[in-house]
Amino acid sequence: MPLSEILFWFLTALALFSALMVVFSDNPIHSVLWLIMVFFAISGHYILMNAQFLAIVNLIVYAGAIMVLFLFVIMLMNMNTDAEPQKSQWMRIAAAVSGGALLLILVAALKDNAGAVSRTSGEGSIGLIRNLGKVLFTDYVLPFEISSVLFLSAMVGAVVLGKREKNSKPVNH
Repeated sequence: MPLSEILFWFLTALALFSALMVVFSDNPIHSVLWLIMVFFAISGHYILMNAQFLAIVNLIVYAGAIMVLFLFVIMLMNMNTDAEPQKSQWMRIAAAVSGGALLLILVAALKDNAGAVSRTSGEGSIGLIRNLGKVLFTDYVLPFEISSVLFLSAMVGAVVLGKREKNSKPVNH
């Protein structure tokens, strides 16, 4: 068995285990940390598929920014067992039925692709960051620079709005 296939199955098992821990963890902060582990495993799959840019963007955007936002929201909500709504028996039955239906659909959809486990290899140049950079700075340099000026003006506008004095009133036209 080649190393890439072993790594594929390890990352798959890690992603599935971490996803199950997100669902079954009692502490919401632990659920967020397990979800970050899921994103790391998915980024590992992207690297196996020779899509380094997607792997880095996945880590920066999802595991970095969005999960930190989720963590802050959970901490600010100050969730404890007294504030949680009580789950009825019917809700548990409905959750089990819908989860079983989802599992049945996933098994039926993946049944035809059972032989196609891992066709990943480090060959080829599709998905490399170098190729993306070459295209951005040759063919699409003008739209890239225009978007950078747009982002810079949005940042300056956010700073100006944030630095406005507290006693000044907004200008209405």
